[in-house]
Amino acid sequence: YATQVRLPGFRPGKAPPSMVRKKFPEAVRQEAIELVINEAFREAIEREGLKLAAQPHVHDLKAVPGQPLEFELHCEVRPELALEKLEGYTLTRTESAVTDELVDEQIERIREQKAEWSPVEDKAAEGDMVTVLLSTAEPDGSLPEGKEYRLVLGGGQAIAGIEELIMETAPGATAEKSVRWPDDFPDETQRGVSKLVRVVVKDVKRKALPALDDAFAREVGDFDTLDALRATVRTDMGEHARREAEADLRGQLVRQIVETNPFDVPKAWVMQLVEGYMQMYGVPDAQKQTFAKEFYPMAENQVRRDLIVDTIAERESIAASASEVDARVEEMAKARNADPGQVYAQLQKQGRLQEIEREITEEKVFTWLLEKNPVTTA
Repeated sequence: YATQVRLPGFRPGKAPPSMVRKKFPEAVRQEAIELVINEAFREAIEREGLKLAAQPHVHDLKAVPGQPLEFELHCEVRPELALEKLEGYTLTRTESAVTDELVDEQIERIREQKAEWSPVEDKAAEGDMVTVLLSTAEPDGSLPEGKEYRLVLGGGQAIAGIEELIMETAPGATAEKSVRWPDDFPDETQRGVSKLVRVVVKDVKRKALPALDDAFAREVGDFDTLDALRATVRTDMGEHARREAEADLRGQLVRQIVETNPFDVPKAWVMQLVEGYMQMYGVPDAQKQTFAKEFYPMAENQVRRDLIVDTIAERESIAASASEVDARVEEMAKARNADPGQVYAQLQKQGRLQEIEREITEEKVFTWLLEKNPVTTA
């Protein structure tokens, strides 16, 4: 401890140990206790051959000067899965056919994304985009200064009564009307309440979809004709359907394996996954408890799946080879039209090579399982 502290009159790290001991007795003692605990628990974990699921917790610490240090370690360990039954399951592959109607719907969604909004002088209609100043009467009946909103009418962004008032008002005009809040409004205290609403329509824009022709296909991407765009959309949708069918098959397998080989999962791992998703989605503190409660079953299922994959991979010596990882990186580089070496270096820097390795290992585990469990097609 003397090498870390600063004392007046001494260079950093040069204070006499006796003086440091006298000035910082509790800090020195606490550090000594932590060092002994860390050394002891590493030795104990190694001796017992435990695979920890989370950092151990120290309980009943007895640290009396001059006496042996005593404490309990409470450890949550990774479960040992027997997985005695991995064959004889009933699996059904359901793959959706890519029809002309589905392709047309996807093309229409692409058209919607490429639509242009142009100002109009008419009153707004359903599907139009409006910019409005909206104010709702206070409990005392006064109307505050309006707040600006941009809405697409008919999309459920405003309650029906307010949308009706907007569509009755010409651009540049102001209108007031008593509006009744719907009976299924999220805020129960506002259900069925009528309030005076003032709306100022600043502008109205109408959507114009591009013509469905070869020029549209060229605008979307590297397609010479509309038929080429349709063909690519059909291929992509077919690939998506195959991936969905494969994911459903894996889900069936995991559910049946868990039913016939029940096991507990480490709560620490589940909560770690929940917290990771909360961070990813930016869940506000006020909503974290609700999110955790709703997401916990999904996270628990994911942990069960991971444990099953890890156990089978370890037992059957299934693992992604270096050449398979390289091949996957080359595929990614080809899709990005980038140099494989640069993509590899980028993934390595981001720490994502491990993700690719695990992804390939998981694919190989499910391939191994599907070889043992025949699949029927619905």
